[in-house]
Amino acid sequence: MGELEPMIKDLALILIFAGAMTLIFKKLGQPLVLGYIVAGFLAGPHFGLLPSVVDTVNVHLWSDIGVIFLLFALGLEFSFKKILKVGGTAVVAALVIIVGMIFLGFTLGTAFGWQKMDALFLGGMIAMSSTTIIYKAFDDLGLRKKQFTGLVLSILILEDILAVVLMVLLSTIAVSNSVNGFELVQSIAKLAFFLILWFVVGLYIIPIFLKWARKLLTGETLLVVALGLCFGMVVFAAAMGFSAAFGAFIMGSILAETIEAERIDKLVNPVKDLFGAIFFVSVGMMVDPAMIAQYALPIILITLTVIVGQATFATLGVLLSGQPLKTAVQCGFSLTQIGEFAFIIAALGQSLKVTSDFLYPIVVAVSVITIFLTPYMIRLAEPFYGLLSKRLPKKWLDLANRVADRGSSSAAQDDSSWRKYLRSTVTTVLIYGIVAFAITALAFLWFVPLMDSILPGTVGKALSALGILIVLGPFIYTISLRHTFSDDFKKLWGENRNYMPLLVAIVIVRFLIAMGFVFYVLYSLFHLRGIPIFLLAFAAVIFILSSRLIRRQSLRIESNFKDNLRARDVQAEYLGQKQPEYASRLISKDLHFADFTVPGDSEWAGKTLAELNLGRRFSIHVASILRGNVRINVPEAHEHVFPQDVLQVIGTDTDMEVFSRELKSSGRALDEDVAARSEMVLRQVIIHENSPFNGKTIKECGIRKDYHCLIAGVETKDGKLYQPAVDIPFVVGDVVWVVGQKADVGLLLQV
Repeated sequence: MGELEPMIKDLALILIFAGAMTLIFKKLGQPLVLGYIVAGFLAGPHFGLLPSVVDTVNVHLWSDIGVIFLLFALGLEFSFKKILKVGGTAVVAALVIIVGMIFLGFTLGTAFGWQKMDALFLGGMIAMSSTTIIYKAFDDLGLRKKQFTGLVLSILILEDILAVVLMVLLSTIAVSNSVNGFELVQSIAKLAFFLILWFVVGLYIIPIFLKWARKLLTGETLLVVALGLCFGMVVFAAAMGFSAAFGAFIMGSILAETIEAERIDKLVNPVKDLFGAIFFVSVGMMVDPAMIAQYALPIILITLTVIVGQATFATLGVLLSGQPLKTAVQCGFSLTQIGEFAFIIAALGQSLKVTSDFLYPIVVAVSVITIFLTPYMIRLAEPFYGLLSKRLPKKWLDLANRVADRGSSSAAQDDSSWRKYLRSTVTTVLIYGIVAFAITALAFLWFVPLMDSILPGTVGKALSALGILIVLGPFIYTISLRHTFSDDFKKLWGENRNYMPLLVAIVIVRFLIAMGFVFYVLYSLFHLRGIPIFLLAFAAVIFILSSRLIRRQSLRIESNFKDNLRARDVQAEYLGQKQPEYASRLISKDLHFADFTVPGDSEWAGKTLAELNLGRRFSIHVASILRGNVRINVPEAHEHVFPQDVLQVIGTDTDMEVFSRELKSSGRALDEDVAARSEMVLRQVIIHENSPFNGKTIKECGIRKDYHCLIAGVETKDGKLYQPAVDIPFVVGDVVWVVGQKADVGLLLQV
């Protein structure tokens, strides 16, 4: 215990300071992150008036764990499907912001005379806005339902994923200590390969495992399993040359697509909050007032660069993506701060020992200043837009409006059949090709040596080749034929003869890619060359493509993956937490989809749909009834409606309005006389010799049946209170305690 004493003292000190500061900053209405930083400063070595942390090594270890939990929790809130929904505006804006801010940061750091790594990491730190701070600012200012806030949040989603990618790239550059174009491309390709592989394999295997173990997954076991998966991916990512934070984020994003995501998020949140607090406290411990005073000018200039740069590049990016000038300015002024990722990237630079000691406290100071200014910058957006609209030349305003009109009109156009076909083809070949490549690599790393040790020689190699090709079969089939002759293919083939050579070329390329895997396996095992290996590979591919068993297996793999990918959305739709897919298509037909909850006092409660006759009365259709965790789709006319049922209704806006008004007015009005008569009282009935209840049992006396009262208990002569059985008779001296409505009890007492 003596060895643990300094660590326990430090942890106690950190949590006491953090607890006190969170209460103070919560009272002041300020972000808790700033409270943690202040707590770290008070507990750090640069503030001598209070006790300080002794063992900073353990604190840094805890802070590293904090980064893992922060990125894991971020992954749980993130969804790869969100990237597909954010739209081109967010993509263009995020890329413009990140590239522009990295350039500004690197240029400014170089102008200060700093080392290249310091300047590069500075660019990375100031490139990301703070998701937490912006969420809070929008809530505090009541702006969450504004149109521009949805776009800002979409940009933040992309910035979060790009920040993780940026951390991987910065790590690669830091290790090589140079910016090599070929190595950078190689790192990006490696990153994309493992990102797709982990996501596809993880999303195929993990949901199946969670479904199998669902009955065993209590809160405790699910937390341990989720953290085990998280740290397992952390170790695996580190072994592959990536950062621990990247592995945690990937596992979080995989679990985010499962039906257990919300439970895991709730279970992990307290642990994340604890270690996250320690991480931000460790950030505050790095704050050195003397160093801040020494670098006051760089802090001021970097702060101005963040505010002006983020506002400029965000406005420009949103504007270029086709949004109006006002929306662009509002988005730009909302993103003028740096936060969590600045600290994480700074910690990364220090752990890799490639950045100077002064960079950390400088970034902390800049972050604190920009976070405090965030609400004021958001409020300044509209006045600044008004000033711009008055001062900018009319030609520029007209140009901005034309860009916005062109962007909205192009966004409204549907993808052509050609684009759809190319997109589905490239996606299919890329995903299944990566998985096939991984299977082949693992086979030669583990399976082939194992078979060679068991059966050396040609027999062992033949069995190895057969085993690998059996596993690769469904993937080879998909690469070659899946979606090859789709409806889009047939449409393109029949519409334009010019497409025919391109379509044939695509089919041939896909076949050759599939044949390449077979060729590699056979060549690596048997070292055949020339025509024999070509004919053997060709025959193997033809056999795979003609096999019905392999085709069924391919379809089953694809179906399972799609089911796992949609499982969370399907569950949310079933529970009424998300509108069904068809709801979005009703708008074009002047129909509307909405949920209505039946009030607890509604006169409709207890009646059937046939009795309510909602279709004829209001011209609406009840598509589903949600009752707790039960969903009744297309309910029959005999289905009853109960209090608190959620009716999912389809109808026009006018019909919905009438229906909603009628449903709300269906509640029974409170009658004061009825309320007075319903008052419940507790009274005692004493059994005497002439009592009609003397010698009778509870069943015989009719207190409940005739007087509508409840016997709460019986008190004997000696003061004992007991709950009598229905067949035990009352005796003289018993005190019967009865409960009932006041009027009913009064009648009973008159007997």
